[in-house]
Amino acid sequence: MRDKLNDLASAAAEIATADASRLAELKVSLLGRKAGKLTELLRELPTLSHEERRTLGAQANELKKKIEADIDERERTLATPSGAGADVDGSMPGRQAWRGALHPVTLVVDEICEIFRELGFSRVTGPEAETEEYNFTKLNISLDHPAADAQDTFYVGQGTLLRTHTSPMQARVMETNKPPIRVVVPGQVYRRDAFDPSHSPVFEQLEGLAVDEGLSFVDFKAAIDYFVKRFFTRDTVVRFEPSFFPFVEPGAQVQVQCVMCRGSGCSTCKQSGFLEIMGAGMVHPEVFTRCGLDAERYTGYAFGMGPQRIAMLRYRIPDIRLFFEGDMRFLGQFT
Repeated sequence: MRDKLNDLASAAAEIATADASRLAELKVSLLGRKAGKLTELLRELPTLSHEERRTLGAQANELKKKIEADIDERERTLATPSGAGADVDGSMPGRQAWRGALHPVTLVVDEICEIFRELGFSRVTGPEAETEEYNFTKLNISLDHPAADAQDTFYVGQGTLLRTHTSPMQARVMETNKPPIRVVVPGQVYRRDAFDPSHSPVFEQLEGLAVDEGLSFVDFKAAIDYFVKRFFTRDTVVRFEPSFFPFVEPGAQVQVQCVMCRGSGCSTCKQSGFLEIMGAGMVHPEVFTRCGLDAERYTGYAFGMGPQRIAMLRYRIPDIRLFFEGDMRFLGQFT
């Protein structure tokens, strides 16, 4: 019995250098419940005398504990990546991995669409490659207008271009739907602009259109005022300044009190106290006619805004280029 214990101790010495496959074999051959050598040896203890059972039993149990400990230690060593064991502090907390988040402009677009949903507007999308007809002509913009020039617009073929605004969906929606119509159209648009802190050749725009019988400028102002106070704060001052856009009449620039200086004047608002957030107005009768609607029966309003500029106002971001860099340190702030 004592010789068998010595033989097992010698066999167990191989554990310290065994690879994963050999370690598994040793574990079964030494400690296996059915045919393990040490297990069989322990089964012989009841046949020994009282004195031998007490002495050899204690030695066998000690050997079993040592073999189990050696196997556990070897398994941990094999599981540790090569060269990393001595430098790893197991007590240190793990590094938290950033799991991603919605882009801040996406957050703003979703919030704007949700606010207008409360007013009965549906969210629709349209093609980014458009025809001159839908991008210009149907919106009362002649093809000799500066906006249609190749210096301002990305043309991809004869009469085909990358849309310069989301307004073409005004025509597409009015051609395929009968009033009442209330839609918002978010999407990317393309212009030959410089890439600088306040401009980009590709950016998000969000178009809005409402058409029905009897809609007036009062309805338009009420809808925009509701949006501004829901998106910014209830005490935000809204200002409508007359402006010209070919597809609306009358037209207006919607301005809000500067969020940086609260109207006192600063470099952001160029000392005016107000910031423009959208161009808007009542839909031009000519647009109704070109889209197949009766301009004598229907009226409506339309607006277009840049969610990236609005996101810059909300989050006080100084450079529009930050939205395009994919820097996780920047994007991680909006989770």
